[in-house]
Amino acid sequence: MHVLDLPPTTASVPVARRFVRARLEAGAAEGVADVDTAALLVSEVVTSGVLHARSAVTLTVDVVDDVVRITVRDGSPVQPRVHPFAPTSATGRGMFLVDRLAKRWGVDADPVAGGKVVWFELGEPSPAACGAISEHRLSGAAQPGRFG
Repeated sequence: MHVLDLPPTTASVPVARRFVRARLEAGAAEGVADVDTAALLVSEVVTSGVLHARSAVTLTVDVVDDVVRITVRDGSPVQPRVHPFAPTSATGRGMFLVDRLAKRWGVDADPVAGGKVVWFELGEPSPAACGAISEHRLSGAAQPGRFG
């Protein structure tokens, strides 16, 4: 398990991306997950923690057997959600991407610190998930979230 504490600044996002890439490219997760997908999803969840929770975040990368589980803990109890956005919107796609590209994802309350832990597991996204992303780009309609 690899853990990184990050301050509540947008400069933490590229640091988080590099951290995840380094852990996954180091061979610990060879053949387990798409490193680019992991970096994208970490960017989205860390950005959400920094911008919406306005708190420091703790990023954890854990590889067990053939599963990569990434968690992002922040100080806000407000849960992220997948919501509709217009194709021209500059923001609002983060949890949609997590929902479509992660094998599983969810949110757990953090009763000790009062915040939450957003987690996702990486695996091969289904062709249906990839098709849904393309279809969404054309229609502008989000689908309900799928929690693990």
